[in-house]
Amino acid sequence: MPEPTPRSLFPQAVAAFLALPTVVGGLVPWLLVRFDRARRPGAPIGWILLAVGVLVLGSCVQEFYRAGRGTLAPWRPPIHLVTSGLYRVSRNPMYVGVLAIVIGWALATGSTRVGWYVLILAVAFHLRVRLSEEPTLARSFPSEWQAYTKRVARWLPWRLERRGTEPPG
Repeated sequence: MPEPTPRSLFPQAVAAFLALPTVVGGLVPWLLVRFDRARRPGAPIGWILLAVGVLVLGSCVQEFYRAGRGTLAPWRPPIHLVTSGLYRVSRNPMYVGVLAIVIGWALATGSTRVGWYVLILAVAFHLRVRLSEEPTLARSFPSEWQAYTKRVARWLPWRLERRGTEPPG
């Protein structure tokens, strides 16, 4: 398959962004807040965390588009292993960004339902990464992937896993 041009890739990148993180990090939390009758007063720090998550997500989408020549969507993934930008310090900053957005929603609105949603989402993201994405990347970019996993943590940069002593599981 020929490498996509930025012009042909841009509409797909926008569609993937609207279809995936906008629904998971925006629409679903908004609906959960709207129907959560047990909400408590929110904390303003939540809006800051939400904004940071949006910036992280935007940066990651841009790296997928520019460096990877692909989108965040499984139907048009990057054709190059993305190791630049925030991917220099975390193998999954896009998921971290989406979780920051949803945690921000939970804190800003005081919604217990969104809090539970964050936990479910974190487990779902971890399972997706471990069971699908990592094996696919290991097959697609064998030597690059192996070197990358040795120097970059799966989730957060200051974790023990960064030193190549990743705990099992």
